[in-house]
Amino acid sequence: MQKKLRLGLPKGSLQESTFQLFKRAGFNISVRSRSYFPSIDDPEIEVVLMRAQEIPRYVNEGVLDAGLSGLDWILENEADVVEVANLAYSKQTNNPIRVVLAVSEYSDIQTVKDLEGKRIATELVRLTRNYLKKNGVTASVEFSYGATEVKVPHLVDAIVDLTETGSSLRANKLKVIDTLLESTTRLHANKQAWDDPFKKEKLQNLAVLLLGALRADSKVGLKMNLPKDKLDDILTILPAMKHPTVSQLINSDWLALETILDEKQVRDLIPSLRRAGAQDIIEYPLNKVIP
Repeated sequence: MQKKLRLGLPKGSLQESTFQLFKRAGFNISVRSRSYFPSIDDPEIEVVLMRAQEIPRYVNEGVLDAGLSGLDWILENEADVVEVANLAYSKQTNNPIRVVLAVSEYSDIQTVKDLEGKRIATELVRLTRNYLKKNGVTASVEFSYGATEVKVPHLVDAIVDLTETGSSLRANKLKVIDTLLESTTRLHANKQAWDDPFKKEKLQNLAVLLLGALRADSKVGLKMNLPKDKLDDILTILPAMKHPTVSQLINSDWLALETILDEKQVRDLIPSLRRAGAQDIIEYPLNKVIP
């Protein structure tokens, strides 16, 4: 019987960005409507879709060999797992998710100390209670089943919630008074799977490809031709990950140059390269960057 790695992937808001990341890493995942068992074009991986909040618990208990979920949910589940890779991506951006303490913008509450005897709503109950304990504050912490932002100030005094851009908090007239945690998605495994040579190698290979896809996400390749006597001028304005590759064109006084750089630099850089003597400039996307 063929060995397989049973991998939990997040269903819901993070699902689409996770599938896109896997595609850039070389894995095609397809899922039928309402199915929790997508197909993946790797016979050695079995994918299970479930809520990100639950994945660390099932990994910790050995139901899953490994999974992708945020550090916030790993800590909330108090999961004793092996971190394989820190994958800095989220629903909308590649920035960390923040776990924040927020109150009404009209509230007199200024710090966590002002929450003594107050009521807090959150999905992250354990994380919040540990935070209050660390700060020597006694408050009522209740589980929120959703729409947490709208509960302040009429139902609770404060919330602990996840935010990526802060737009939902601002829309509900809330202000952040503290950040409990910055969280990114983690590829994590249970210890039994990590001790299995096949599963460990599979996870390490997966981590290399996923991290390579993330590195490539904000970078592009740039190729160009240039006269030999313009090389120094172009090198002075050309950023690169390391050193650009320069090769001689056959039977010519021209060179070919290739480099990798941040996509956001290209818009302003190409006109400067053109003025410096570069020609035949080609910009191309990248799938993976493996250092």
